[in-house]
Amino acid sequence: MGLLLCLLLLGHLTVVAYGHPILDTPESVTGTWKGDVNIPCTYIPLQGYTQVLVKWLVQRGSDPVTIFLRDSSGDHIQQAKYRGRLHVNNKARGDVSLQLNILEMDDQSHYTCEVTWQTPNGNQIVRDNIIDLRVQKVSVSKPTVTTGSSYGFTVPQGMRISLQCQAQGSPPISYVWYKEQINNQEPTKVATLSTLLFKPAVVADSGYYFCIAKGRVGSEQRSNIVKFVVKDSSKSLQTKTGAPTTMQSLLEATSTMNSSWTNEVAVYVEDTRAESGKGLPIFASILIISLCCVVVFTMAYIMLCRKTSQQGE
Repeated sequence: MGLLLCLLLLGHLTVVAYGHPILDTPESVTGTWKGDVNIPCTYIPLQGYTQVLVKWLVQRGSDPVTIFLRDSSGDHIQQAKYRGRLHVNNKARGDVSLQLNILEMDDQSHYTCEVTWQTPNGNQIVRDNIIDLRVQKVSVSKPTVTTGSSYGFTVPQGMRISLQCQAQGSPPISYVWYKEQINNQEPTKVATLSTLLFKPAVVADSGYYFCIAKGRVGSEQRSNIVKFVVKDSSKSLQTKTGAPTTMQSLLEATSTMNSSWTNEVAVYVEDTRAESGKGLPIFASILIISLCCVVVFTMAYIMLCRKTSQQGE
């Protein structure tokens, strides 16, 4: 009998502890002044339990004030101060987190997430958690400079590329781009946006650049100097076109040598005829001239190969 009572008591405690949905929220959330913040509030949906009401309240003075209500008729923002910058998630079942945009310092307070469910037996249960929202002013951080290209900071001429300056802090953050000058002259201001765009990049754009970021709070911050190089693509084309010119010269020299050798062979044949009184057969003359041409072309090919090998080194 005693064992049966213990089992019944344990089952009752299990239903009380785990039978109803439980809200999961953090104790506190910190947001950035003039930025956006998300205040999480979630639960695990249970079979048979239907969400019927969602409330978000904020502590004003000694009493909490409802700023958001979701019921069967839809979503309702109860305070004009929050209209246009408050949103409660409705895309994921079990997630009723609060999104608050463009934070002001007086948004700092205690926020209550309250959810009402209908149980399988027709009753209603309510759960609520309190979250402390803190709003802080954040000074702008040291900006970093990046590119959106795999080339990095060395790019070919004619390419469309941008340098991007990024910093963290309370918005809005303003940016200014500068280019270093030679002879210790003052840097030149080249842009007043976070992105410095080259469309397209030319050799004259090469140089040393940096950006300055300034936020609502604190002093302005300067990035590291980056070296931006734009390569002249025409030089590589000249190098490539240099080889055919050399080849043409070699071919001209080969043609000259071929003509010289042919003339010498012809003279030799004539001299041989005069001395012997008898002419060589025609096929013998043709054979000698053909062999001479083969030798000349072979030597020209060897010279061309050596020249090309030297240029490659």
